[in-house]
Amino acid sequence: MSNHQKRLSVPNSWPVERKENTFTVKADAGPHGESGVPLLIVLRDVLDYVDSRKEARYALNQDAVLVNGDAIADEARPIGMFDILAFPSREEFFRVFPGEGGRLALTPIDEESGSSRLGKITGKQQVSGGDFQLTLHDGTTTQVEDASDYSANDSLVVDNETKDIVAHFTYEEGALVTAVNGQHAGEIGEIDDIFVTPGSGRNSVTVTTDDGEFETIEEYVVTIDENFVGDDDE
Repeated sequence: MSNHQKRLSVPNSWPVERKENTFTVKADAGPHGESGVPLLIVLRDVLDYVDSRKEARYALNQDAVLVNGDAIADEARPIGMFDILAFPSREEFFRVFPGEGGRLALTPIDEESGSSRLGKITGKQQVSGGDFQLTLHDGTTTQVEDASDYSANDSLVVDNETKDIVAHFTYEEGALVTAVNGQHAGEIGEIDDIFVTPGSGRNSVTVTTDDGEFETIEEYVVTIDENFVGDDDE
């Protein structure tokens, strides 16, 4: 299987110039599905920390890059929405956040904010032993004894070291959300209304922002709190 990906066919979320070269690196299987951006692209094309795949591999072999608290050795590891990238030797920390047009962007944060990550609940099921498993937007899971307070579209903040849930944001009218896809990606506001579509149709929401209002489908918004607003101003 080829290790290369044609630039013209990469997902819109990838922060690469499509017409610069014919090929770019291909993401390995892993979190975030097809929308995951290879770590090499983040290091080389976004941060300008390395000039080549060889340099990226050297840095990763020194445990110089942490993703959600774990040292990463694979330069093709997919990076996606709300991942935390840490560079301990540089004392730099970033949260992957939606940018204009749905492209992934890096928001500088402090070390404390980088100790946990946000995840949107996409599934809930009971597992053997009686506990419940919550599946998050990136495909990772976490288990809880009682899932009665958790619902699909809620958001969790998970500690990178202990993997414990340290915060829970309920998806409901009045909740603060950010759009992560569609033409309003990156905009932040409060849910005004949730419209439930009967049958198999997609539910939609209207969101009120400082600049007005927009409507989008439910899958395109993620519940957050005030700590996710203005991280780059800290």
